Amino acid sequence: MSSADSERTPVLVDGRQSTTALRVQRGVMRFLRGVHDMACYAEVPLTNGRRADVLGVGPKGEIWIVEIKSSVQDFRVDTKWHEYREFCDRFFFCKPPELDDIFPAEEGLMVADGHEGAILRPAPLDALAGARRKALMLRLARIGADRVHGLMDPGPGQTPLV
Repeated sequence: MSSADSERTPVLVDGRQSTTALRVQRGVMRFLRGVHDMACYAEVPLTNGRRADVLGVGPKGEIWIVEIKSSVQDFRVDTKWHEYREFCDRFFFCKPPELDDIFPAEEGLMVADGHEGAILRPAPLDALAGARRKALMLRLARIGADRVHGLMDPGPGQTPLV
């Protein structure tokens, strides 16, 4: 994790996101999967050097990116969030229930806890170009396969999770 990323989101001692952000991430992924039939990826590295907190792919290939903000400070120090828009059809912020709506009114907004989520404000549609969508879908297929392989065969001396 770069120093810029660690300033953006409070991190735990082991380098992961804050417990609040992880709780929100789980809830929003459950919501996207259960309500919108989206396959979700967490922590997706993008070709512009950014990392999407949650990226969902819908049944017709639509791509949503969800940027999780766990606190007012987390939102205020992040000046890079607009750089995610070029990689999705819809962009949302997602917040925990206890955080006020401090987000730009023109952006989509979700709320989630560790169990479920909801859309508070729909995100405008800004359809990806075909070439960008194809490149991103190929990248996601490879990321997904690598993550599954890592669970099945984590390496010498490690116990597989599946």
